Amino acid sequence: MHVLLVEDDEPVAQSLRRGLLRYGFEVEWVSTGGAALAYEGPYDVVLLDLGLPDTDGLDVCKALRDRGDVPIIVISARSDETDRVVGLELGADDYVSKPFGVREVIARIRAVMRRMQPRTPDALAAGPDRYGPRLTIDRKAARVQLDGAEVSLAPKEYDLLAFLTEEPGALMSREQIMEAVWDANWFGPTKTLDVHVAALRRKLVGAIAIEAVRGVGFRLIVNEDDGEGDGSDS
Repeated sequence: MHVLLVEDDEPVAQSLRRGLLRYGFEVEWVSTGGAALAYEGPYDVVLLDLGLPDTDGLDVCKALRDRGDVPIIVISARSDETDRVVGLELGADDYVSKPFGVREVIARIRAVMRRMQPRTPDALAAGPDRYGPRLTIDRKAARVQLDGAEVSLAPKEYDLLAFLTEEPGALMSREQIMEAVWDANWFGPTKTLDVHVAALRRKLVGAIAIEAVRGVGFRLIVNEDDGEGDGSDS
């Protein structure tokens, strides 16, 4: 996922950029509003500071929103409620106050992207997503089918499956999964993740495999064969 980071404070920008890169994001950093508006490269979400040296970030927010529907998350030291309200009214999708943690920003990016998905006409027209010949996920209705029959999943089982199938084959760390599926501020044991992974393996055996990478996390592999396979980890 490509992130356009608009932040004039270099230490803040570098720290946030390093954190985002560590989680697999691609980051383009600019330090002024003018550079943000002039940037022509691809980006999926904008992280926008309001305190820019050349123009007010709220003006940049409005200009970016007038151009399209790319999600905008305002990041600012301004804690005044008026700034929050104005930013949201001008088209920002979320607002993060400084100081903040990288985990919180990532959780908000993912939440905004999930909310944005139904707005996409192509996604609405496409219907359920198919993973191999046996598994379909209807994200609009939060329903899963295996070989045409609906599979009963607990809410967090569904959330975990939906997250892992966003990028089949990609290795997701335990930390990434916990932040995305449970909560950015989750400090409890991660054994619950293993329990939910085991449940998905059991319920979707043959359609997918969820491989465990010791000390790192998990990757979901789609079984492209018609026959049933082994859903256990390696």
